[in-house]
Amino acid sequence: MSKKQGWFKSGTPWIWLNGGAVALSIVMVAGLLGLIAVRGLAHFWPAPIVQFDYTQRDGTQEVVMGEVVRSQTLAGTIVIDSGRPDLAQPDDLVTRFLIKRGNRDVTSRDFMWYLQPAMGEMSRPADAVVIERREWGNFYGLPRAVLEGDVIVAEGDAVMVELRNRMARALSIRDEINKIERSDIGDINYRMEQIRLGSRRIALNDRLSEEEKAARVAELESGRQALDDEYAVIQQRLDQLNVEASRDTLLALTADGREMRISLRDIVRVTQPNQLSLFGKMANYVDRFWEFMSGNPREANTEGGIFPAIFGTVTMVFIMSLVVTPFGVLAAIYLREYARQGPLLRAIRISVYNLAGVPSIVYGVFGLGFFVYTIGGSIDQLFYPESLPAPTFGTPGLMWASLTLALLTLPVVIVSTEEGLSRIPSTIRQGSLALGATKAETLWRVVVPLATPAMMTGMILAIARAAGEVAPLMLVGVVKLAPTLPVDSYFPFIHLDRKIMHLGFHIYDVGFQSPNAEAARPLVYATALVLVGIIVVLNLTAISIRNRLREKYRAESD
Repeated sequence: MSKKQGWFKSGTPWIWLNGGAVALSIVMVAGLLGLIAVRGLAHFWPAPIVQFDYTQRDGTQEVVMGEVVRSQTLAGTIVIDSGRPDLAQPDDLVTRFLIKRGNRDVTSRDFMWYLQPAMGEMSRPADAVVIERREWGNFYGLPRAVLEGDVIVAEGDAVMVELRNRMARALSIRDEINKIERSDIGDINYRMEQIRLGSRRIALNDRLSEEEKAARVAELESGRQALDDEYAVIQQRLDQLNVEASRDTLLALTADGREMRISLRDIVRVTQPNQLSLFGKMANYVDRFWEFMSGNPREANTEGGIFPAIFGTVTMVFIMSLVVTPFGVLAAIYLREYARQGPLLRAIRISVYNLAGVPSIVYGVFGLGFFVYTIGGSIDQLFYPESLPAPTFGTPGLMWASLTLALLTLPVVIVSTEEGLSRIPSTIRQGSLALGATKAETLWRVVVPLATPAMMTGMILAIARAAGEVAPLMLVGVVKLAPTLPVDSYFPFIHLDRKIMHLGFHIYDVGFQSPNAEAARPLVYATALVLVGIIVVLNLTAISIRNRLREKYRAESD
């Protein structure tokens, strides 16, 4: 036997092949995560504002101001075919730049391509500002004056100092307005709705006489006037705050000299990136990233934050885990330890294995038909008749999304738990029985604790799959924008009937349904990075628990 044949028979090539495949997989995963991280996190770094003259096809000059998003090299024939034969020859290579020029309320387009041969020299005006607005996207221009009503209170070099002072006031007023709208007015609306439902509930109670119904309804309605008076006081304060918030405006000039009046109540942030130092850019970066993580979305989800989607994803996965764990573990224990082995049991196992390969959208359709329409509709008929025809649980919501995901991941937990139970040596069972333990005591005090790490492995796989699923959730509870979180201060505190946002669906919506694709592109990467990070954190938590349990029971067995 030659050395070459012996080397192959030793199995060493396959070890190297497996090691190379693992290394390649790690490099590919790291590269993918690196690409997502760079393109997502770079979005929050304050880019410099550039300004240049651009020669139009008719020879007129346009002054352009904005951020350079990216560049692209084109063949000269493409430039000629695009209607600019004066800028290239067929053999030329021409660079073009995508500029985020903002000012959508003025120019109607946020992003535009500009050919380098028709561009003048780029400059970076020191006093140029980028204004993040609640509507109409960013504004790029030059600050001219700060006005209180129609009176100019600052202009020239004093504009930015006065603007920052008044911006702090405007943001404070805006926060108070949001608190009143979400908390105070929301509380009144909730209590008014409870009065309406209480009156409806009394009207549907056949065990009460008409006199009793009238008396109870009158008792409930007596509180409505008090709520109306309370609402009038709050509304008066809200109107006063709205007037105060609209007092100050910024007078700014676009690159081509047009004047724009921007109310400070509509401004989120004002930055002069061309004047920022490194530490200033880092502070601005942290501020923008924190807003992305903790804020609510705006502008068709292409701006603002993703906190409702983060909260909805984590809450749904947590509820799913609470549901799937006991059912999956108990089903696996029954199939492995108690069910009589035979053709029926083999057919059940085959069905469980096949369920793991069913497309997820099928689970969504089943969840919509069974959970939402059948079970949810029955719950509404039995427990919430006063709310009908408006459904309470007979509509997609957090509970049905979690149950659908639990059903989707149930085969994974069952199979993993069964595999863990099968790996427990029979000698351990026999030793426990020989010492006088019953079969139930042997199972729950000896076998199940030793199989716990395998159960946790199933949970890890279930969490990883559930957190990234999108297709079934579109049918059973996830929406583009949820006005409120499923958790608040009203009993029962966790509202399983409410719809939620989800990071996976948010990525789909921003990436494929957004009216402004270029503005949404970096947010897709950033949201995907957050989703991957949440999945990693959830998995690492489950792995840590599994390892602790493994070491605990290993020490006890020794």
